[in-house]
Amino acid sequence: MTITTEARVSTVNGSRYLQQLCKHWSHKLEVEFTPEHGTVKLPDGALATMSAQPETLAVHISAPDAEILERMKDVVARHLDRFAFREAPLAFNWQDAAA
Repeated sequence: MTITTEARVSTVNGSRYLQQLCKHWSHKLEVEFTPEHGTVKLPDGALATMSAQPETLAVHISAPDAEILERMKDVVARHLDRFAFREAPLAFNWQDAAA
């Protein structure tokens, strides 16, 4: 079973943060991205997808279990906050769901 979570982060810089994060992780992880959409294969079978809209960055994470999902939520949020240091901490209101 895969479990998922999603957060819509309020920011006008979503495309910038998405691209910075994807470039950063592309040195160690499998990453595909455009200015509007990014996919990152995270460790332990997790997957993060991001979509930048004009005033939000949507972040979706799927993982094989709850422990991995919780860890990846923290990893993604901490990395995005690092790139968004001028407006950090960003508000991640994660909405968990079973897939």
